[in-house]
Amino acid sequence: MKTTHYVAREPDAQGHIHYPDAEHAVWQTLVERQLKLLEGRACQEYLDGLDQLALPRERIPQLGEINRVLAATTGWQVERVPALIPFQRFFELLASKRFPVATFIRTPEELDYLQEPDIFHEIFGHCPLLTNPWFAEFTHTYGQLGLAASKEERVYLARLYWMTVEFGLVDTPAGRRIYGGGILSSPKETLYSLSSEPEQQAFDPLERCARVSHRHPAATVLRPAGPAPAVRTGPRGHHGAGPAGHAPGPAPAEVSAEGGVG
Repeated sequence: MKTTHYVAREPDAQGHIHYPDAEHAVWQTLVERQLKLLEGRACQEYLDGLDQLALPRERIPQLGEINRVLAATTGWQVERVPALIPFQRFFELLASKRFPVATFIRTPEELDYLQEPDIFHEIFGHCPLLTNPWFAEFTHTYGQLGLAASKEERVYLARLYWMTVEFGLVDTPAGRRIYGGGILSSPKETLYSLSSEPEQQAFDPLERCARVSHRHPAATVLRPAGPAPAVRTGPRGHHGAGPAGHAPGPAPAEVSAEGGVG
């Protein structure tokens, strides 16, 4: 499996993970700058989940704090993992309602771009929507389907995940909103995805997942009222603080903690 230079921190005998003050400071910077951008851009379900999690601003939360909220809302849990895990392990976790979280955080030099998704991306970007029963059930079903899928089918599942869970937009009565964790954890993508810059076109999940190249769209837009076509935005270069470099290819061997292919 591909090696990583990021080292996930391990818990002590009581299950507590100790982070140095410098890493807590990075968390605070990331949270505070992203919170300024989300109102009127993130979907309401995500904002509701963010309120329920009540994430601390001045320190990295312990996984047990996240688990208490997820257990009470949807029965999910988070589980500590290295930065990269095999596809099989990823699907096993989701199928058992456990969301993998890599327990390292980026350095100050990597605030806007890093090689692999860190604890900020996993918790701030993805965990709020896991408090939503509909989204949590989708993620659970996705994991079950992944366990039963062939190697070739998992390529398409990885692309679906990238286009929705990572870089998805949704049309709502209030307007177009973000629900993809790769956007919600990145200030650059948050602004870019809803701007007039990206090219937008009709989106057919089967068509796009089957034929998309290794260059990914910045976002896809769902229209949840029915099977009407959605739209996607054209590719952008680096996607800020999201899970950079995880493009589903023809024969993926491993995934990042939340499912982007390594």
